[in-house]
Amino acid sequence: MNESDFRKGTASVWAGETDRFLNGATTTPIISSVAFSYDDLDEWHAVATGKADGYIYSRNTNPTVHVLEEKIRFLESAEAATSFATGMGAISNTLFALLGPGKRVVSIKDTYGGASRLFLDFLPPAGVIVTLCETGNHEEIEIEIAKGCDVVYLETPTNPTLKVIDIKRLSLAAHQVGAIVVVDNTFATPINQNPLLLGADLVIHSATKFLCGHSDAMGGLLCGSAGLVKKVFQYREITGASLQADPAYMIIRGMKTLELRIERQNASALIIANYLKVHPAVEDVFYPGLKSHPGYDIAKEQMSGFGGVLSFALKGNYETVKAFLPKLKLVHLAASLGSVSTLAGPPKTTSHVELTEEQRALMGIPESLIRYSVGIENVQDLIADLEQALEGLIS
Repeated sequence: MNESDFRKGTASVWAGETDRFLNGATTTPIISSVAFSYDDLDEWHAVATGKADGYIYSRNTNPTVHVLEEKIRFLESAEAATSFATGMGAISNTLFALLGPGKRVVSIKDTYGGASRLFLDFLPPAGVIVTLCETGNHEEIEIEIAKGCDVVYLETPTNPTLKVIDIKRLSLAAHQVGAIVVVDNTFATPINQNPLLLGADLVIHSATKFLCGHSDAMGGLLCGSAGLVKKVFQYREITGASLQADPAYMIIRGMKTLELRIERQNASALIIANYLKVHPAVEDVFYPGLKSHPGYDIAKEQMSGFGGVLSFALKGNYETVKAFLPKLKLVHLAASLGSVSTLAGPPKTTSHVELTEEQRALMGIPESLIRYSVGIENVQDLIADLEQALEGLIS
């Protein structure tokens, strides 16, 4: 059976690992060596110049890290992949590798807070023209793209308000002006969504989140066409935001259960979203799996599952959030997502801590919002936990 025949659950386990490891090891060896030696100088030079496969220096490439890159390459149906020390390393290196003075990027207002800081504070001083559009307004985004741009950067579903962007539609618009489409697929994961198959050119993951799945290793991944990935890789090997072997191994280990975890989290998140939607203490619920969600039809078309993250706004304000969250027992109040254990927190301390209250308001993020990343716990236990915490908020 060839790797090309693997379904996603099989690929999560076997992609990049079909060759026999050293001494018959059945798990990916952690190769911590900084450098790799050669007895033949011609072979060494061929590897160093990219004319032959091999490893020279772990800032550039590493055998353990390569296994991880092969997994995401396969799961996203990409030609090539590369890795980074963190998800923000992947985002920043990609944008700075593709953009420069006089270049223009079109994006949306609802990107993750770290990406927003790049668009607001770091790219403009570098001479990059940045245009941020209303996230749900596809017509506005298309108009801005048609004016000419070099990169279209999308995130769908968005963090933390779970807005949905039509990847196929905007990729078509971008390619008409020769722009490169970059999609952050962290929330959806390759189990639920494959942007490259919808027309995108590059896909980014914060591997720290669902791919790792255990909140114990950080990393970032990029995959897409070989030429574009090589361009970003060459930038990354000089800036040095390289992923090390130990966290790569832990992310590989986590990815082996990716399909199982995502299937459980998809199902639980939809049940919880429907429960919260009718609760008297909840003002609004943001989850693309709800038929009432503005992006439901697009999500149903381009996703095979709606993801393990939802957000909900309480009736009240930030003081209400402060009263509610500590009452939860089956939740870590922490600034991450995608773990086997449920994680929750407000954007003020998680996704958009870098931004001011006014900036969050402009992005449509209310101060009463809570991002809730569903773990793999029994969903009825999670609902019971939410019930007891919400009970005291009903007046």
